[in-house]
Amino acid sequence: MPAAFPLDLDALPASARDVLAPLAGRRVAVAMSGGVDSSVVAALAAAAGCHTVGITLQLYDQGAAARRPGACCAGADIRDARTVAERLGIAHYVIDMESRFREAVIDNFVDSYAKGLTPVPCVECNRTVKFTDLIALARDLGAEALLTGHYVQRIDGPDGAELHRGADPGKDQSYFLWTTTQDQLDYLRFPLGGLAKTETRALAEAFGLVVAAKPDSQDICFVPGGDYAAVVEKIRPELARPGEIVDIAGRVLGGHNGIHRFTVGQRRGLELGGQAEPLYVIGIDAAQNRVITGPRRALAVRAVQLDGANLLGPIDGPLMVKVRSMAPLAQGWIEGDMLRFAEPQLGVAPGQAAVAYIGDRLVAGGTMVATVAAEPGLIPA
Repeated sequence: MPAAFPLDLDALPASARDVLAPLAGRRVAVAMSGGVDSSVVAALAAAAGCHTVGITLQLYDQGAAARRPGACCAGADIRDARTVAERLGIAHYVIDMESRFREAVIDNFVDSYAKGLTPVPCVECNRTVKFTDLIALARDLGAEALLTGHYVQRIDGPDGAELHRGADPGKDQSYFLWTTTQDQLDYLRFPLGGLAKTETRALAEAFGLVVAAKPDSQDICFVPGGDYAAVVEKIRPELARPGEIVDIAGRVLGGHNGIHRFTVGQRRGLELGGQAEPLYVIGIDAAQNRVITGPRRALAVRAVQLDGANLLGPIDGPLMVKVRSMAPLAQGWIEGDMLRFAEPQLGVAPGQAAVAYIGDRLVAGGTMVATVAAEPGLIPA
């Protein structure tokens, strides 16, 4: 028989206790990927006396990606989730969502590269499969909340639930959750938002979970070995066709074997010798199958156009913006569908997300679909 996890709120970390105490004795669902984070969330919920149900989504083919250490939602990770659920003595369901994941995430990922964009598949996965379909499943099971292992904080404010950055700057995942709606946020809970990763692993050890030392999952879980170009070419082989690498004036400098292998800001892989200064990818012309290069200063942009913007709070104060998940915060402001920067930003890639904060609170986000160069004379021909 698995060890019991009785009500013991006083033994839980204060931040997790604050999240879980109101749910004690009530049914909750936990999104269990088979990793250490979601496993600890399930253990915390069970320890807090919640009627806990684990849900694992089988998202993609159990091939090379599923066997790779650090993958999630397939193969061995499903077995790990089941093992943890048995250890905790909680119900556990595995739901086959491969077709939905393929359509909503993988196909979108490939189509974005075909358009010359650089997608963020984790955002699309959270928007569709995890925070739409999974929430619907949790509601169908009678759960009063869905708990996940994201390192973000949900704080009750005067106008409802607010989404804030995780307390551990190195693990904050709020950038990937900008599409979360207010209705979804009202239903979600994030017990790890106030913890550091080291604390989470220590809890996994204390709970005796088999996944305590398991490597973190990778951002692109369905890409074996990190070779995203191979995934793109398997689905859209016609994209691996030769094309031109040109400069800002349109002069041909070299060739490439597929625009999906390049992203704005990239320097490596161009293989252009004999240039007066280092060249970077500053644009991708999908219609002409061209990669456009220029000097580093040509990467600077003063504004971006946003598509599909989502508001989770007021945007009338000074905003701090992230244009990549690991980028430093930059000051900016939103005017209609345009996000303008106080200082030019480098390496802004269409297809990526721009996420805006006031303090630690996430207030808005959108997909960047076009950029405005800081130096108009460096706009590609």
